[in-house]
Amino acid sequence: MPRMDKEFVEALARRAGLDKALVEFPDDVAAAAEQAAGVMAKIKAPADPRAEPWPAMRAGDGL
Repeated sequence: MPRMDKEFVEALARRAGLDKALVEFPDDVAAAAEQAAGVMAKIKAPADPRAEPWPAMRAGDGL
């Protein structure tokens, strides 16, 4: 996976309210952003947008 653009990581961090972390630990913030991007790349969206990833949660079912 290619490294994320520095400006993009900074914008994401600021939007998430991580200004102080970005100043104090810029390498850690960049590493966390790359790790999150890697996880997001592995998540597959369902083919049917109405599909539920697990059975519907209903009170009383399975008790």
